Amino acid sequence: MADNTENNRPDGSDDNNDKDPFAEMFSNLFGGAGGGMDPDNLPEEIQKAMGMQNDPAAMQAMFRQMQQLMGAMASGESGPVNWSLAIDSARQAAAGDDPSVTAPRQRAIADAGRLAEMWLDAATAFEAPTAEFTAISRAQWVTKTMDTWKVLTSDVAESMSAAMTTAMRDQAPEEMKGMLAGAQGMFQNLGGAMFGMQLGTAVGGLAKDVFGGTDIGLPLAGNAPLLVPANVSAFGENLDAPEQEVLLFIALREAAHVRLFTRAPWLRSHVVGAIEAYARGIHIDMSKIEESIRDIDPSNPESFQNMAVEGLFTPQHTPAQETALAKLETALALIEGWVDEVVAAASANLPSATALREMLRRRRATGGPAEQAFASLVGLELRPRRLRDASAFWSTMLAERGLEGRDDIWSHPDLMPTAEDLDDPAGFGTRRKLAEAEDSELDEALNKLLSGGFDTPDDDGDDEAPTGPTDDSK
Repeated sequence: MADNTENNRPDGSDDNNDKDPFAEMFSNLFGGAGGGMDPDNLPEEIQKAMGMQNDPAAMQAMFRQMQQLMGAMASGESGPVNWSLAIDSARQAAAGDDPSVTAPRQRAIADAGRLAEMWLDAATAFEAPTAEFTAISRAQWVTKTMDTWKVLTSDVAESMSAAMTTAMRDQAPEEMKGMLAGAQGMFQNLGGAMFGMQLGTAVGGLAKDVFGGTDIGLPLAGNAPLLVPANVSAFGENLDAPEQEVLLFIALREAAHVRLFTRAPWLRSHVVGAIEAYARGIHIDMSKIEESIRDIDPSNPESFQNMAVEGLFTPQHTPAQETALAKLETALALIEGWVDEVVAAASANLPSATALREMLRRRRATGGPAEQAFASLVGLELRPRRLRDASAFWSTMLAERGLEGRDDIWSHPDLMPTAEDLDDPAGFGTRRKLAEAEDSELDEALNKLLSGGFDTPDDDGDDEAPTGPTDDSK
């Protein structure tokens, strides 16, 4: 057998393994490959560059944070977001006071869901889904919704990760730039890990605040109704309303959202498409990124998670973004306005319904701290800014068209009301008839053209040969 000793490292690993030397160096440096490293062993010039040569505790704190980042990088996951780290960070942020759902609590949620569905049967023409209500923990909410967050943030993540990569490379101390030359792949992975950590922290914060799967106006966890009982209970603690009334009212909202998205399956892609169109035009303010990275406090072990993200997006919108934003805000308002009206009708006999309706209107229109933090991260607030106008619109449609006529407006995306319809609900029917007449005339003209039904010069007798001298008259 040939002796391959010269091709092997002392630890038995193969020199020919295809490894990123910079990622391997940082993994070893920050303890990613084993039990960690003493910061005192760093070269003095690097300690000086990092500003912590006289503060071993601060160095250790930073190393613990970097170990998590480098561990994520060592996993081999690439792309603008390290999703494994995002999920782990979200679970950590949602952890703590996250009680497991007990069997009695699950039964209480299921009972509230069945009653909510029964009340909704008289308030909408949309039938109830076959799936029953389920109760989940905050950590389970993270797991169930993460696939949707991937869709909603992918375009923003790509822009953010590229900006972070550039800024980290440019902001490196001069003493270290020589060591890091050519480490583009490492910086990309580190940028993806940092954004994943930020995104996960934001989603984990939302997990402590949301009631179910549809709080932002989209079915984040699929078309099955669910509630997070820990958050529902926390919301109702300081209210005058009885706990059962709060639970039932929130179950009504969740069930109404699910019925709408089940009956109008095109609606989810309509909203997501507007979000994606807006996100594609987002530009990152590089000066803000650089400032944020300079402000990282190595003595704070959470400094990477807490890195400021507000104001990173340039405020100027492109025309395409303005169009997408208007489409998104109108759609969100129409969704929330319809749910608001339907739930108000279904809960008419609930003593606390009026107060709860107003409270949740305000909550949805302003958002809590967690939702605002998420908006700062992705550069977009998912707010139904015209919720009250949309509620008035659906109220008018009910008076004019009845229950089935109102809900039939959701039957096709071409019937989607516009911002003009929110301004003037009474004129919606007239504008819709005019639009349908124009479409009918266009279809008729197109059919004639395709079938040869239009008169041609040969058909009307006006195509006689021109008079003039002929050969016979010469």
